[in-house]
Amino acid sequence: MIIVQVKEGENIEKALKKFKRKFEKTGIVRELRSRQAFQKPSVTNRKKMMKAVYVQQLRANED
Repeated sequence: MIIVQVKEGENIEKALKKFKRKFEKTGIVRELRSRQAFQKPSVTNRKKMMKAVYVQQLRANED
């Protein structure tokens, strides 16, 4: 359960923004999307490797 502390006289938009930020940090939406369809472990590992190679190439190009 997400609890947002609201100060006296605080704007409702500001409180809603705090809630949205906390909700995104929990990663609930990301997890729900990943659970919609099963991915084989080999596919997951391949994606991780491809991402690691991509990041490594980006860092190499910075220098």
